[in-house]
Amino acid sequence: MDPATSAGTGRSCPVRRLLLLLGPALFLILLLFGGGLLLGLFQALGYPPLSAGSTSGLGHFQQVLGDADFPRSLGLTLYIAGTSTVVAALLSLVLALALVNWAARSRLIHFLLQIPLAVPHLVIAISLLLILSPSGLLSRLGSALGLVGSPAAFPLLVNDPFGVAILATYIWKEIPFITFMLLAVLKNIGSELAEVGATLKASRRQRFLHITLPIIAPSLGAASLIVFAYAFGAFEVPYLLGQTYPLTLPVWAYKSYSDIDLLSRPEGIAISLLITGTVLLAVLLAELLLHSSRRREGGR
Repeated sequence: MDPATSAGTGRSCPVRRLLLLLGPALFLILLLFGGGLLLGLFQALGYPPLSAGSTSGLGHFQQVLGDADFPRSLGLTLYIAGTSTVVAALLSLVLALALVNWAARSRLIHFLLQIPLAVPHLVIAISLLLILSPSGLLSRLGSALGLVGSPAAFPLLVNDPFGVAILATYIWKEIPFITFMLLAVLKNIGSELAEVGATLKASRRQRFLHITLPIIAPSLGAASLIVFAYAFGAFEVPYLLGQTYPLTLPVWAYKSYSDIDLLSRPEGIAISLLITGTVLLAVLLAELLLHSSRRREGGR
């Protein structure tokens, strides 16, 4: 609606009304979230009197980045977040392409995909702990069937260097989320473009590479970035299923912040701010991809 028209009818601009309605809530969010980040930044930089044992320059960021364990923890965190994201994205792409026709005719598939989304990550982690641990269901079943000599001989899949149980938790939990987003895009694009490609003698592979994939790529990338951001910043699953050394960055931050030695708290805050910066960057890129996807859909 034109602003002049809005003024003539006595109704304010929708954006202005929305800002007025959400203004108090946005102010509180910015005050609490932004204030907390600012306070944490001062503590991580070592400015007194906000932190004991304050340092100069970049303060506790220098201590964290200069720690010999930081590259190992960063590598493990990137490995878990990146591997789980790539595997979940590939499996979700295959699953969405296989279910798109069924999903267009029935709402059952959407209902089934929403069930895992309602289950917390911690519940899945505890379930896998009971299944994959050396004293878990699979080890006992393998021992009963004679596949392994004893439950203790079962391969180590929990608290292992490769984070198998952690990866399984994230992959199992995030596949429905990415598949749900891809099905929404595939449902909207319809089959007209694919039919045109088939008319032009394009193979199934060519139609996927040159028609379907470019259209769903922004949504796939955005969903993958959201999954990566969560896996990079979450601590409960690696804390429960991960090894004690090296620690992922979120677990390191949690242990430092909750340490009985208060001098370790600014170090935990510094690690948390590094994680926050990475997560915010991933979310920003995801929003840019979604905006690009919406603009493309609006231009068709």
